[in-house]
Amino acid sequence: MSNDHDTALAAADALIAAFAEGRTDDYFAAFAADATFVFHTTGRRLESTQEYRDLWQRWSEEDGFRVLSCDSDDRRLQLFGDTAVFTHAVTTRVSTTAGEEVLHERETIVLHRADGEDWRAVHEHLSAATE
Repeated sequence: MSNDHDTALAAADALIAAFAEGRTDDYFAAFAADATFVFHTTGRRLESTQEYRDLWQRWSEEDGFRVLSCDSDDRRLQLFGDTAVFTHAVTTRVSTTAGEEVLHERETIVLHRADGEDWRAVHEHLSAATE
């Protein structure tokens, strides 16, 4: 494996770990400010990390939303110069005022590295896993 592959994979792993551990500041810091987000649970594309962070805050305040754990399987990272595409299957355990729930989803995270900078996520797409 190349060093670029390893550092891109480490960036994806750090993002996933921050999400799984509820470290929201670290999680959102893993994204570029102008990252976009497509989630099957929202009716439209989110146009920035701040827009997603605001939505997360609303989920937390209104529904008591918390991530309890997140497991990543069936992982693949493809490297295209200074862009990497990371795909995986995720099993996430969340808690809300309605109780605990286990979500089975597929996710694509697109990472980019500008000259001399660290890898940052620029797009995330989350879909429900099919049986």
